[in-house]
This record gives sequence, structure tokens and C-alpha cells, in this order.
Amino acid sequence: MTDRASFQSFAGAALRIVAGALFAYHGATRILGFLATGPQPSIGSQPWFGGLFQLTIGALVAVGWFTRPAAAAGAATMAFAYIQLHGRIVTASWAFLPTVHGGELAALYAVIFLVFAVSGAGGFSIDRGRGRG
Repeated sequence: MTDRASFQSFAGAALRIVAGALFAYHGATRILGFLATGPQPSIGSQPWFGGLFQLTIGALVAVGWFTRPAAAAGAATMAFAYIQLHGRIVTASWAFLPTVHGGELAALYAVIFLVFAVSGAGGFSIDRGRGRG
């Protein structure tokens, strides 16, 4: 493997691990109240299920286990969050722009997870160890 390819593999793994861990952290603040700054949603509510998805999907992506389906679910969840939750906060004609409604993270997570849904976990993952990376 060339130096460029090894750096590329390391960078991809670092992106997957950090994005997955941060996504899981968002879910942990909602579900577990871990370092939460606001009130926890009631169990069974839409925000609670969103936090459960974030915690589960983020953990799977971070460790690289069932990365393709987990990342596809994460991309779909974040696309849904961007359109339904962030898009309806402002009803102006520019409401679809992320700077207007604060949907930058949802858009970024959707694209990052889409990349891993297509490309797989890559290096430093459980999937790679199982021969599915």
C-alpha cells in the first residue's frame, strides 16, 4: 500500500469514528441524560426515538459494525430531520437553507453517513475484521 493510500485509509477511519462517536453522543444526551443541557424527552416520543436511533447508529458506525446499513439508516434519519424538523421552523421562502434554520449538522451527518453507506467501513473496523469492510 502506498503512503497516500495508507493516509487515505486512516483519514476515512478517523472520519467514521469521530462522526459516529459524536452522533452517538447526541443520542446519549437525549436518552441517558449524559451531559445534557436541557430536559430529556418523554419515553416513546419522537425526540426520544430520534435519540435512540442516534445512540445506536452512531455506536455502530463508530466501531464499524454493520456500517453500510447503519450509515444508510443514519443518512435517512438525518435527511428526515433536515426536512421535517429544521425545514419547518421558518416558513419563509429561504427556509430550506441550513443557515436560516440551523440544519447544518443534520445536512453534514446525512452526507457523511451516505458516503459510508456506499463505501463501507474501511480500515480499523469490525466489518474489516469480518471480511466485509
